[in-house]
Amino acid sequence: MILDCRIVLVRPRIAANIGAAARVARNMGMTDLVLVSPEADPTDVEARRVATHGEDVLQRCRIVADLREALADCLVVAATSARVGGLTRRQGVGSPERIAPHLVDAMPSGPTALVFGPEASGLSNPEVSLCHYLIHIPTDPQYPVLNLAQAVAICAYEVRRCWLNRSSASTLLPPVEAPAPFEERERAYEQLRLALEDVHFLWNEKADSLMHALRHLLNRAAPTPTEVNILLGLARQLRWFASHPHESDGDE
Repeated sequence: MILDCRIVLVRPRIAANIGAAARVARNMGMTDLVLVSPEADPTDVEARRVATHGEDVLQRCRIVADLREALADCLVVAATSARVGGLTRRQGVGSPERIAPHLVDAMPSGPTALVFGPEASGLSNPEVSLCHYLIHIPTDPQYPVLNLAQAVAICAYEVRRCWLNRSSASTLLPPVEAPAPFEERERAYEQLRLALEDVHFLWNEKADSLMHALRHLLNRAAPTPTEVNILLGLARQLRWFASHPHESDGDE
């Protein structure tokens, strides 16, 4: 059974890691591999050598320019990082076992994604902020950084294990309405931010942190397309109100 969970590697630098990730993805029943601005060549002989039995995943992998493009149609997205300090990384963080159910719950309705950063530096804060959850693998704090392919293996295994448990129990019911795709949510958040700036709710050095907290709150609710349209309507009304400061109901 193929799981609708995309493996996204952001700026991978080592061809062998791309090949190993393709092999792990195939092991766990995941065939959608996307590379964001890779520094290594997925057609490199070393990538092909390491991708044993995962060559089909490697050959079909897509290369995109940025993370937003890689996630545009995804319903639930989990980033991965060894670093969890700061506001951006503290919210929505959990172990692979804790975060996997969120991905599995959404799979019947559409694609989900696991996002992994470059080997040397990991994902940036803006990249983490785009994702709905953050997976932190509880390694020994004296040496917490895993090889990229090892991190892919651990996270993909937990997603598959959760899916197998849910499938065997037959407890999953399809949602009444699927969550809105990533791209639709992002459009609503961008409009909401502009509106909140117009009414001076977001206005000083705390604006980015406050907007991140709002995004996190809304993402936890997994808004549906209908709810996203409500957010867009709210943003439009706020912007209209800000541009008509002297007009209100009952005024002459």
